[in-house]
Amino acid sequence: MDLQEEFLNKLRQTLIESTTFPTNYLYKFIVPNEELKINHLMELFNFQGAVITTKESKTNKYKSFTVDVLSNSVDEIIQKYREVSVIHGIISL
Repeated sequence: MDLQEEFLNKLRQTLIESTTFPTNYLYKFIVPNEELKINHLMELFNFQGAVITTKESKTNKYKSFTVDVLSNSVDEIIQKYREVSVIHGIISL
């Protein structure tokens, strides 16, 4: 099992034990400050009523994203992490 799947399995178990759905879920990501990667991330949360805040790093090489969005299930959260994982260089916190 790779690190991504291990992270998602632990997250799934934690959410099952501690969360009642629907709930607002807070995603946090760090992305290389490249327009294509940022646009891809933004598109993944488009039309979901997400509140997205961003902050650039001191060196302007990276951008952090906090995404607050209503989630209806554990599977919906896990699926979103899988979708963003295709963005090269993204770090999920």
